[in-house]
Amino acid sequence: MESKQQKLDERYLRMARIWAENSYCVRRQVGALVVKDKMIISDGYNGTPSGFENVCEDDNNVTKPYVLHAEANAITKLARSNNNSDGATIYITASPCIECAKLIIQAGIKRVVYGEKYRLTDGIELLRRAGVEVIYMDVDEEKSEKL
Repeated sequence: MESKQQKLDERYLRMARIWAENSYCVRRQVGALVVKDKMIISDGYNGTPSGFENVCEDDNNVTKPYVLHAEANAITKLARSNNNSDGATIYITASPCIECAKLIIQAGIKRVVYGEKYRLTDGIELLRRAGVEVIYMDVDEEKSEKL
């Protein structure tokens, strides 16, 4: 039997997948939601900084170096608000890279739920080392694994 928290995790992760559709990136669309006390306090998707053209890849289909990851967008958006992420959960459609893992740790986020494994695992390993609860959840196949 599914727990109430697991059902909420699945729903928020599905919402992050829908939010990823806002990305103009062609190679990969990633979404992130920061949730605290059952409220979405921030959101983000991968893309270029504010004021830049909405083109993530160059003519060779390589991601431009200034494209922000979904997690970075969600966390920096929090910095411009009156909210804080101490003790929050971040839902990400793909596992975080090491740079985003550092931001997650510094933002005080205590849980990470993600829905797609990436070939590099250094971000996940760093989160675990910092005591952040990390959960891989494959919403499509309803399989999950607590790391």
